[in-house]
Order: sequence, then C-alpha cells, then structure tokens
Amino acid sequence: VQLQASGGGLVQAGGSLTLLCAASGRTFSNYRMGWFRQAPGNEREFVAAISRNSFIKNYADSVKGRFTISRDNAKNTVYLQMNSLKHEDTAVYYCAEDLRPSSGVSTLRPDYDYWGQGTLVTVSS
Repeated sequence: VQLQASGGGLVQAGGSLTLLCAASGRTFSNYRMGWFRQAPGNEREFVAAISRNSFIKNYADSVKGRFTISRDNAKNTVYLQMNSLKHEDTAVYYCAEDLRPSSGVSTLRPDYDYWGQGTLVTVSS
C-alpha cells in the first residue's frame, strides 16, 4: 500500500488549495480515508475523514465550513479542498487509510493503518 500526497504550497491568508492523495496497492474503494495535519511543535491532529462510499464525512471544528473532503474511487484518489485559509492552517498535511470493516469514519490517529509522506501547506498572514 502506498499513499502519495501532493498539492501543498505557499498561499496567502484567505486563499485556497486542493490537496490530493493517490493510493495504490489495494482496492481503494474498500477503505475509509482521512486527512490529518501537524504544525511545528504540535501533535498530529485530525482534519477530515470520508467513508468508503462518500456518504459520511466528518470534519474538525477548526476547518468545518472551510474544508471539503471528497474521493474518486475510480481514480484511487482522495481530495481536500481548503478555502479561506488561515495562518493557523499552516502544517504538514497527511492522508491516511483506515482498513477497519466499519461503516462510519474515525477521527482517531490509532485507527489509521497507512500514512502518506505528507505535503506542506504554508499560509502567509
């Protein structure tokens, strides 16, 4: 299993970015996906998660209404559309795959089995 995150970069506050995470090596549509982030000096925190069929989505309160998670199972890709970015959104963003056979989504790091390498998002104030 390999997860490749991309799309990070430098953006001004108020701007937008879309992160992508391409999965390979497993039947992507069978598993739930999540995005986490880690800012310097902080622990890795939950950002968003999506169920296998996209029916269930969950967001951290800090990004609710600004970020949108989506997936395209035909392309083995999960997306994180980030709008109205703030300086405090600056972090390395990681995609992760949850292999558990459950219909819901998880906000907990230990529930995720595979992680991508991370992509850096820097929001200038």
